[in-house]
Amino acid sequence: MILPNLLLIAGTGNKSGKTTFACKVIGQHAGQGIAGIKITPHFHETTPGLVLLAETKGSSVYEETDPETGKDTSRMLKAGAARVFFVKVTDNNLLSGFKKTLEYIPAGAPIVCESPALRHYVEPGLLVIMSSEHAHNNKDISKLLQLPHVSFKLDEVSAMKAVPLNFQEGKWVFTGNR
Repeated sequence: MILPNLLLIAGTGNKSGKTTFACKVIGQHAGQGIAGIKITPHFHETTPGLVLLAETKGSSVYEETDPETGKDTSRMLKAGAARVFFVKVTDNNLLSGFKKTLEYIPAGAPIVCESPALRHYVEPGLLVIMSSEHAHNNKDISKLLQLPHVSFKLDEVSAMKAVPLNFQEGKWVFTGNR
């Protein structure tokens, strides 16, 4: 599945800057109907503000409605996303959960998604890999590093006025130098 309108964000571990990067990009493109998605394999309790849209065996799709909880999806909504989705999936249902989420997003709309594993199933317009000295629970992303991507460090993203990305002609484009 090729989705040029998908910006996929992976990270070296927890606290690597995935959500910070997503929010910065969303803020730069607020008003363009951007959708935010966070996909997780962790089936923990949901927070207030998450509205269940669809549930099947192995996946649940929620829409975030509260920009004030401090959770990653709330931060995306507060940053200016038109809609934000939280998707809980088992590994075997990742693609079907993602496809179900796409049913709620207008075709061709810009999408910013946090999900390293989705890259094994989808060819995004752009793959961004985040890292930080403060990351923990490090993940093995060696297979992702072999694919075309752009890397950023959390400290450099935090210092940027704007990240060097644009959404043009239906596709995410890196506009910086690497």
